Amino acid sequence: MSGDDFSPLAAPVRDLFARYALPELPLFVLGVVTSIVGRAVSLVPPLVLGVAIDALFTPSRDVAYRLPLVPAAWIPGDPRTQLWLSVALILGSLVVGGALTWTQGVSLSLFSNRIQHAVRVDAYRAMQELDMAFFDDKQTGQVMAILNDDVRNLRMFLGSTVSGALQLLATVLGIAALLFYLNAQLAAVTLLGVPVLAVFTVWFMRTIRPRYRALRASIGDLNTRIENNLSGMEVIKTSNAERYENERVGAASWENYLTTWSVAKLEYLYQPSMDLLAGLSFAATFALGGYWLVVGPPPGFSGELLVGEFVTFLFMTQRFVEPLSGAGRIVNSYENARASGERIVDLVERPVSVRDRADAVRPERVEGRVEYDDVHFAYLPGRPVVEGLSFAGEPGETIAFVGPTGAGKSTAAKLLLRLYDVDGGAIRIDGIDVRDLALDALRSNVGYVSQDVFLFDGTVRENIAYGAFEADDEAVVAAARAAEAHDFVRNLPDGYDTRVGERGVKLSGGQRQRISIARAVLQDPAVLVLDEATSAVDTETEVLIQRALDRLTADRTTLVIAHRLSTIRDAEGIVVLEEGRVVERGTHDDLLAAGGLYSTLWSVQAGERATDAVLDRLLRADGSEE
Repeated sequence: MSGDDFSPLAAPVRDLFARYALPELPLFVLGVVTSIVGRAVSLVPPLVLGVAIDALFTPSRDVAYRLPLVPAAWIPGDPRTQLWLSVALILGSLVVGGALTWTQGVSLSLFSNRIQHAVRVDAYRAMQELDMAFFDDKQTGQVMAILNDDVRNLRMFLGSTVSGALQLLATVLGIAALLFYLNAQLAAVTLLGVPVLAVFTVWFMRTIRPRYRALRASIGDLNTRIENNLSGMEVIKTSNAERYENERVGAASWENYLTTWSVAKLEYLYQPSMDLLAGLSFAATFALGGYWLVVGPPPGFSGELLVGEFVTFLFMTQRFVEPLSGAGRIVNSYENARASGERIVDLVERPVSVRDRADAVRPERVEGRVEYDDVHFAYLPGRPVVEGLSFAGEPGETIAFVGPTGAGKSTAAKLLLRLYDVDGGAIRIDGIDVRDLALDALRSNVGYVSQDVFLFDGTVRENIAYGAFEADDEAVVAAARAAEAHDFVRNLPDGYDTRVGERGVKLSGGQRQRISIARAVLQDPAVLVLDEATSAVDTETEVLIQRALDRLTADRTTLVIAHRLSTIRDAEGIVVLEEGRVVERGTHDDLLAAGGLYSTLWSVQAGERATDAVLDRLLRADGSEE
């Protein structure tokens, strides 16, 4: 999954905010309001200090003690009382500012973390509902990067950057108003650099945006490489491929380094430039105001500048400069969140083709009659995998798919579960097209036992009960007995509470297979699909598994994908596939008598000497060359 797989959206952060923020809006409003009010309160000390300097500490000047927005009647006339009022206002503003900062932090943290939870859960739910074709094409590490890194970036942006941007806006507007209130001429000089900063910021945003997209993609690629290697560590070690994989991880890490550096070097240009421009504004204010106090009004300026006013002006200008220089961090955070938002929205809004129809059927009881009617399917256009597949199976019957590797056997079985939808024809259960059945009703009535068993990192009990979560211990043990698993489970260190490890690594292949069969027994499906369930175990284990399977298939419709033909001799119907097409059909005895591909496969497995013609046909069917 490269960065190009994600279409850039017009306003992904805005869309995500509109979708998820409304339920938590009171927290957001509280955080923003306290943030803005807190900024306003933080301006009180320098303002009061300037007024006190001119009115109380400069006796040579007859300046009245006045505060903006405060009626003169509220201000005491006694200088000593005015002094204590000044102290009270400064201390009060510090206390109130601290309380407001705490309230802002708590409310916005709750807001952003709740949104992070909602976005992650919805993104996972959307990912889980995607067609299997998505997982065939996409890499695990890329999806993990979306669910973890991208969602976290969004939380950080909503938790701090949004309030920071609003604080900046409120601060700039509030201080600009106060500066003009104190001295409009000097304020114009201070604000002269703002348009330059704005133009520079727009350039930065447009330049860094594609670099952040590339960075998010490179993080996903690196995660994929590491995740694949951790999963395949046994193969790496047994293949003596450590050096090769070190180089591949190094290459992915180097690509991540290059994309990270392309972002960083632009940041290192932008942030110091912003600091310089903001600093120049402060320096110009100090130089001009100092000249005004020492010499008199500069050319083109008029009026008097008081010392207290100048002190307040310097404090305010510094407060004005700091948020402007921090605009770079806000823009940087936004562009990072925007790149992450594009990937999240693309995942959440990715179209799903395999889904319930509006009038999906949920039958009360499923008998299990299965019919494939002229089924066609291709993963890629023009490259069919299944062509014209037709057969029917009644409850209690076993239908087996056999054929060379790549003949379409597993694909044909997965179409029954609607892991993919057919391109042509229909698959029916009890006469109902599976596309008309609700997915949960379909899959709860079709059990699937694969050769490649997947066990979750949990206990044996949890893995047997997976899909039948309400089953009690008695039912779990009964299913294990039916699957020939109870004896070995009982001898595990903690019995049914033994943890099996990631993907069941603490168990043998045969043990994992029998647990998967116990899982299918517990679900008690009307239709059972066995995908080469005994092909990767030893003969002794195969006997145990086959005995369990015989019990499991006794009273239900069973589709068997067979590698060892000896396991399907008694099947009511055998469908022989070659390059996705049915080339033979019948019972074991009928197909042997016909002398076709099935007979050839049987002869090879039975140990008879394969002729050159037999080998040639098998190689051609497998897509290989001599």
